[in-house]
Amino acid sequence: MNTQPLARITPVQRPATPPLRRRHKAAIIVRFLLSEGAEIPLTDLPEDLQQDLTQAMGQLRYIDRDTLAEVLGEFAEELEQIGLAFPDGLAGALEALDGKLSPETAARLRREAGVRQKGDAWARLAALDPDVLLGFFERESLEVSAVLLSKLPTDKAAGLLARMPGEQARRVAFAMSRTEQVTPEAVYRIGVSLATQIDTAPPREFEKPPAKRLGEILDVSTANTRDSVLTGIEEDDADFARALRGVILTFADLRYRLKPIDAPAVVRTIGEEDMSIIIAGATAEGDVKAWEFMLSNMSKRLSDQLRNQARERTTPDEETTEGAMARVVKVIRRMQADDGLELLPIPDVRDE
Repeated sequence: MNTQPLARITPVQRPATPPLRRRHKAAIIVRFLLSEGAEIPLTDLPEDLQQDLTQAMGQLRYIDRDTLAEVLGEFAEELEQIGLAFPDGLAGALEALDGKLSPETAARLRREAGVRQKGDAWARLAALDPDVLLGFFERESLEVSAVLLSKLPTDKAAGLLARMPGEQARRVAFAMSRTEQVTPEAVYRIGVSLATQIDTAPPREFEKPPAKRLGEILDVSTANTRDSVLTGIEEDDADFARALRGVILTFADLRYRLKPIDAPAVVRTIGEEDMSIIIAGATAEGDVKAWEFMLSNMSKRLSDQLRNQARERTTPDEETTEGAMARVVKVIRRMQADDGLELLPIPDVRDE
C-alpha cells in the first residue's frame, strides 16, 4: 500500500473578469427587467443605442448573483441621485411641451432643427382627414400610393378609393398586386417620408380643408341657398364644386349614406317632433325617400306612431321643414364626432 502523501491539488487560476462596460450593465438591467415582466419602450431610443444594446446582450452569457446584485445596486444608487430629468434633445423637449407652445412656434422649431414629430408615422397618417390623404395619392407614385392604401384602416381606405376618379382608383388598386415583396424597412421609410411632409408643411390657420369647411355650412343651409352656391361654384371651379358635393351631407343623402342598422338610433336621437315635421312637410322626392328609408328600418310600432303623428299635425311650411331637416343633419354630424357613427361612401350614381 502506497503510504506517500497525496500531492497537493492547486485550484486552476482563472483570469480576472474584466470590469463590465456601461452598455453591458445596461444590457443586464434590461434583461432583468424583461425577465420580471416589465414593459420597456426601447423603440423610443435612437437606432444606434438600440443597436448597441442588442449587441451588448449578444456578447453576454451568464452573470452570477453577486455581479447582478452589484449592477442593480449601482443602477438604484444612480436613480436616487437624480433630482430632475429633462427630455433628450429638442425632439424630447417639443414632446414635453406639446400643447403648451403655439402651433407656429412648435412648427418653426421643428423645421429649423430638422426634428420630426414623434410617434408612429402610420398611426399619424391613419388619423388624417380623408381630404389630406387624397393629396398624397395625387402627388405620390403608384407604388407609394398602394402601400399607403394598404396600411390605412379598411373603412377609411374604402372611402378614399370611392372618392378617387375611376382611372386613378383602378391604377392604385392594381398597384397593390405588386406590394407582396415590400419589406418592413421599406414600409417604415415610406411612412416616415409621408409623415415628414406633414411636419414640414407651413402652419395653417384652418385645420379643415376649404371644401370641408364650406360643406359643413352648406349641410345646414336651405336647399335653394345650397343649389345656388353650388351652381355658381361649378361655373368658376368645377373641381372645387366636385369636392364640395363629395363632403356635403343633405337629408336626401341619408338613403344612401346611413347604414340601415343605424337608422333606429338616429331617429331616437333626433326625436319624434322633427321626424313628424319632416314626414308631414317634405315634398321633394329625395327627401321623401330618405324618411321612408329610415322608417322602413325601424320597428313597425314606432314607424306607425311617427306616421300617425305626422297625419295629425298641420302641414308645416317649407322653412319649418327645412329647419327640421337641417337639425337632423346636425345631429348626425354630432353622432359622427362623438359616437363614431360611420356613413357609407357617396355612390357614383344616385336615383332621383
